[in-house]
Amino acid sequence: MRHVDPIDPDCGIAQALGVLTDWWTFFVVRDVAGGVTRFDALQRELGMSRRALSERLSSLVERGVLRRAAYSDRPPRYDYLLTAKGEGLLPVLIALQDWGTRHVMGDGSLTATAAPTSAEARRVHGLTGHRIPAFTVEAPTVLYFFPGAYAPGAQGYPPGWTDIPGAAGCTLESATYAARADEFAAHGVRITGVSTQRPDQLDAFAEHARLPFPLLSDTDGRLAASLRLPTFRAGGTDRFKRLTLLVDERATIRAVQFPVTDPAGSVTEMLDVVKASF
Repeated sequence: MRHVDPIDPDCGIAQALGVLTDWWTFFVVRDVAGGVTRFDALQRELGMSRRALSERLSSLVERGVLRRAAYSDRPPRYDYLLTAKGEGLLPVLIALQDWGTRHVMGDGSLTATAAPTSAEARRVHGLTGHRIPAFTVEAPTVLYFFPGAYAPGAQGYPPGWTDIPGAAGCTLESATYAARADEFAAHGVRITGVSTQRPDQLDAFAEHARLPFPLLSDTDGRLAASLRLPTFRAGGTDRFKRLTLLVDERATIRAVQFPVTDPAGSVTEMLDVVKASF
């Protein structure tokens, strides 16, 4: 792989592309973020030649985007993991996915939902059986992802929020899960809400809504990028499109709800899935 020095030494975009070099490198970072960390697995996923993959991995290690962690001495074998510098690319992956979904595969309209037959829906439902990378749960858990919910008086919702299809309904969804939390608990299943909001915003909302379960902040985009979850951008923030995952105690995804067009009704549907699964 031949490196070409960026033509503009003062341009951050040019310097970033000088590190990332080509589209294959983005795919390598994408799959490592998704938990595919070993050479043979990456080669199978990407369909690259072994030589090309080896060159890109070596370059990304040399430039501090990836680090190697040995898992075998004889023969020497390594996991390739994102460094802090590499994790700084996660928002870039999220932005590229959102732009491609909205402007290349879509008509450019802003929406917090998707068609059941869309590429987004196929991608999310394809997560069934996939283990969430670097994620730990102590018991089977319902993870419901929502765009945004705020305590009264908080400055959070951007202008025109209610005009974005699928954005409204986060408070109703959370309240419905709270009201039925004991039914989930009777089957040994916990509940966790997930949003890209700041922790303090989520804490204020959880206190206001008296939620009997935690809310998880994904402000760094680790879950969004590692699972390639559908997002949209509103009010200068990347936000989850509404979806729900049922994961087992090994953090393996057992069931997917997407798109979610009925926030309250989806809780009943997920409870039925739980009853059939545990």
